[in-house]
Amino acid sequence: MRLLVTGGAGFIGSHFVRTLLDGGYPGHETSRVTVLDKLTYAGHRDNLPAAHPRLEFVRGDICDPELLDRILPGHDAVVHFAAESHVDRSVRSASEFVRTNVAGTQALLDACLAAGTERFVHVSTDEVYGSIAEGSWTEDHPLLPNSPYAASKASSDLLVRAFHRTHGLNVSITRCSNNYGPYQHPEKLIPLFVTNLLEGRPVPLYGDGRNVREWLHVDDHCRAVALVLDRGRPGEVYNVGGGDERTNREVTERLLALCGADWSRVRHVPDRKGHDLRYALDDGKIRAELGYAPRIPFERGLADVVAWYRDHPGWWKAVRHAAEGAAR
Repeated sequence: MRLLVTGGAGFIGSHFVRTLLDGGYPGHETSRVTVLDKLTYAGHRDNLPAAHPRLEFVRGDICDPELLDRILPGHDAVVHFAAESHVDRSVRSASEFVRTNVAGTQALLDACLAAGTERFVHVSTDEVYGSIAEGSWTEDHPLLPNSPYAASKASSDLLVRAFHRTHGLNVSITRCSNNYGPYQHPEKLIPLFVTNLLEGRPVPLYGDGRNVREWLHVDDHCRAVALVLDRGRPGEVYNVGGGDERTNREVTERLLALCGADWSRVRHVPDRKGHDLRYALDDGKIRAELGYAPRIPFERGLADVVAWYRDHPGWWKAVRHAAEGAAR
């Protein structure tokens, strides 16, 4: 099989590609991968092998139809990770989120039709559902996004569904809970707090820290995406949960302990506009149909992640420096 992986130099996409090339997904031991990535501040070529016989890297934009028409022919499937994904950035300015997440997905879908690509897996987020006070969302829950980022992802989900219904494109959509793991950009909560603590900086906790998220290790998430790629039903949505709910305050307390710090390092900051209180996924469908279950307990995974950032200061300091330079 020949795969085009968009956003394959980012946090989640690069984990998927590295694992596939290492033989981590049964049936893909000989699959070839083309990574298409724009290499914005969140994507880094160093996240991927420098050279591999089954890997081709293309630097480019999913919004570029001429590029897509040139590279897509010959690929059997697309796994679409590419997205602008930081909520705070979307609150400050939504335009790039609409461009990449909505128009970029539409351009990619058009190119798949033109090239006769057989399979399309669209990687989305639980944030499209909005906020839920109790219980958990099934895949049939209405989409009620509350941030510009979530709205752009919900829009792309609907476009993917429409291309299945209108054109018969063989698509599946995954919606995951909060990911964490190595190589995550230090703008996100866990790596931001870890790297700040390692440098002796304070950590900024939104509001009272009562917001609840369900945490999913990136390795479990990518394994679920591979299962959906191979065996997901056309036109279906699959929730991918981690099964471990924590308030942001609880996550902060655990990170303080792992980094040998105390609560004096925490700075409460004004809450984000429209900050959803709680996310929770019902992932019974992917468990029953595809045999998925997360393997990495949050406590172990979090400790491993803290150790990874402690052991790789060169990576995250360079990434942080690049992001700060791009913001100037």
